[in-house]
Amino acid sequence: MSLKNNVLANYFGQGWTALMGLAFIPLYIRYLGVEAWGLVAFMSMLQAWLTLLDLGLTPTLSREMARFQAGEHSTQSIRDLLRSLELIFGGVAVAVASIVWLLAPWVASQWFTAARLPLGTVSQAVASMGLVLAARMLEQVYRGAVQGLQRQVWLNGAQAIVATVRWAGAVVVLMYLANSIEAFFVWQGVVSVLSVILMARQTYLWLPRSARSGRFDRAALVRIRPFAAGVAATTLLVLLLTQVDKLLLSKLVPLEEFGYYALAASVSGALYFLISPVATAASPRMAELVSQGQVQLIIDTYHGASQWLAAILIPAALVMASFAQPLLLTWTGNLGLALRAAPLLSLLALGTLCNGLMNVPYLTQLAYGWSGFAARVNMVAVCLIVPAILWSVPRFGAIGAAWAWLALNAGYVLVSIHFMHVRLLRGEKRRWFRDAVIQPLGVGAVIVLTLRGLIELPHERIAAAATLIGITVFVTGVVFLSMPIPRARLCRRWQSSRG
Repeated sequence: MSLKNNVLANYFGQGWTALMGLAFIPLYIRYLGVEAWGLVAFMSMLQAWLTLLDLGLTPTLSREMARFQAGEHSTQSIRDLLRSLELIFGGVAVAVASIVWLLAPWVASQWFTAARLPLGTVSQAVASMGLVLAARMLEQVYRGAVQGLQRQVWLNGAQAIVATVRWAGAVVVLMYLANSIEAFFVWQGVVSVLSVILMARQTYLWLPRSARSGRFDRAALVRIRPFAAGVAATTLLVLLLTQVDKLLLSKLVPLEEFGYYALAASVSGALYFLISPVATAASPRMAELVSQGQVQLIIDTYHGASQWLAAILIPAALVMASFAQPLLLTWTGNLGLALRAAPLLSLLALGTLCNGLMNVPYLTQLAYGWSGFAARVNMVAVCLIVPAILWSVPRFGAIGAAWAWLALNAGYVLVSIHFMHVRLLRGEKRRWFRDAVIQPLGVGAVIVLTLRGLIELPHERIAAAATLIGITVFVTGVVFLSMPIPRARLCRRWQSSRG
């Protein structure tokens, strides 16, 4: 499967998944309330934190599957590795479900400050999260395997179907079966279990048959331990960077205020669905090229993926930050909610933009097996953001955490990228900054701010949505044409169509 086809498939599948995850949030809030939505956001945060228990094994499995495609694994060895991870993650999933269920009463009474939801309701909702979290953890094993096998067209189609059933089905449950947060989480658990079964079945269908079935292989785990350990350390620190604000806020502010922050974070988090398709397609390709020692192709892939990502991510993030209030109002129809969440969304969107620009450089480090550098950089960053949040949130509220997120990620782009290029891609730093950061960001910012001053959005929601989409498309087109690789691709297509 070509990199281009995988990227296109990823944008379709993950874009649809993002749409399903966001489209129904106003309905969830309408039926359940902002406090209940805060519980949904809390579950998403727990899911992110539980990737710590992954110990770097899932991205390592994806890398090893890509190496299997390149001929560096036998069928038997890759099956043994997969079975080893299945057994490990199966045990961890059972433990997670049990621990969440046991701790649910304490979390409901001691962690949250709920004004409207009864204590028993909160406790039952937290207990139900255990099944969802356990199933999604196990699902990641098979998702990583399929990504490494570069079967991403199928993967994205399957994810799109599962996302539709998960989120649209939840609305049906709330409307016609049971209008409660407990019913919402039960539905999520059922869909998650079915998704695990689907992913597992398809993974084994694509692996060639071997002389015997896979079995636990301690030696296989030992071989991948150094790389996995570096990824695990980096994952821990990345989680602290991306999730510590939500974890601390869920304790430091009332559940309703946390719900507004979570809403803004969910919208800004949609930008990751623009990041992930490029990263998902580029990661196994980079690992394969590094294994083959194709230096020029590595450089070409690196700059190409970085520029394509910037061409898509920068316009969307700038429009989201500049038009935060009308965007939220158009989406939810709730003026009070838009006023409360818009300042948070502007800052979180810009911070997510900076974070996303580092994605391709990070994946390049993983392809080379250099996972320790990102861990060290993130360790320093964590030492800065945690005290910043603890100091700012009690004084300024949730907006303090949003400012800390933006400042940290801006510094991350400016500082850490230098050392990565010195070691792995010497001489390519200036080109990366110029073509994938400064030029598209400058062009996009000028266009967006000009349009923000000139255009008054319609009051009617459909017309306002159409205007925002038109602005995003226009800005994307201008940024696209300002970048060398996307512009060259467009010119070649134009010339071939005329010839």
